[in-house]
Amino acid sequence: MKKALYFLIFVVVVGGSCSQHKTYDEAPHIEKWSDRKAEISKQDSLIEGSTYLSVYSHIYSYSEHSTQHLTSTISLRNTSRTEKVFVNKAEYFNTHGELVKTYIDETIFIRPMETIEIMIFEKDDHGGTGGNFIFDWATRSKANKPYFEAAMISTNGQQGLSFTTRGVEINTL
Repeated sequence: MKKALYFLIFVVVVGGSCSQHKTYDEAPHIEKWSDRKAEISKQDSLIEGSTYLSVYSHIYSYSEHSTQHLTSTISLRNTSRTEKVFVNKAEYFNTHGELVKTYIDETIFIRPMETIEIMIFEKDDHGGTGGNFIFDWATRSKANKPYFEAAMISTNGQQGLSFTTRGVEINTL
């Protein structure tokens, strides 16, 4: 039994060391928004809303002069089992409130129980320590509202850092 366990550990360690890592330019998953375009009309009687989500490009470490860069996965989740939800706009702002990038500017759909993602890579520090998204969305009155979440992660040597943030519905008057 001990020999089998040692062999398993050896295979995992050796096998893991041979894996290739993707570079900054090779995205592991990027949505093709044009494949998700949705046409909605006023007759669809949709409820509209907006959600704020904080996202960190980096955080302070030791002092205000030292930062730890982070990779962020922004999840746009449909929590309905039966109805699509629609995202009309997804805008990314930096610490100073300046628009960094508009990820979605035409209405797209998210299938029931589906999750789509936006990736912000570790080397992209445009958002800063106070970056955030605003998502404008629509759903049928009986459907659940979409859920937005960000997972930030960084590894350095044998140490890792990770945390999540959740979206908060806001008024955009």
